[in-house]
Amino acid sequence: MLTHKMLVTLAYDWILKRRGGFCGVAFKEFNTRASNGEYPDVLGFRSCGNSVLIEVKSSRADFLCDKRKPFRKNPDFGMGTYRFYMCPWGLIKPADLPQGWGLIWVDHTLKPKIVINPYCKTLTGNIWTDGLVKNFRAENELMYSALRRLHIRGHIEEIYEIK
Repeated sequence: MLTHKMLVTLAYDWILKRRGGFCGVAFKEFNTRASNGEYPDVLGFRSCGNSVLIEVKSSRADFLCDKRKPFRKNPDFGMGTYRFYMCPWGLIKPADLPQGWGLIWVDHTLKPKIVINPYCKTLTGNIWTDGLVKNFRAENELMYSALRRLHIRGHIEEIYEIK
């Protein structure tokens, strides 16, 4: 049985370690006061300014409940240039997906596999489209909150160190 916590860890590792350095930085279950009320399971950022949201669902009930959230009803309020659901194999069907979302299934060996990628226009997966309209303000609030916490704890100077 894949738990929510296990899937979040898999999504976080996958987004950071995926071929080609998919995202250079990511947050998992980062509790911040974003104005849109969204607490992403995993949100990664690419150097080009695009972001990748992975919403983890370990049960069908959780997935159905997610559809009722304001930032799902109006996708322009949500975070993520690219948005994916990650779930145990077969839990969410491609026909269940909201417009523009991708789908990642995790098998019994704990290996994530992209089942639907509406953003990729090549067989090799290296050229992606522009993605969805996203809530820049909510993403900036998340980044600000992360940097503010480093500053408060006295670690902000570390960003100037080159290793």
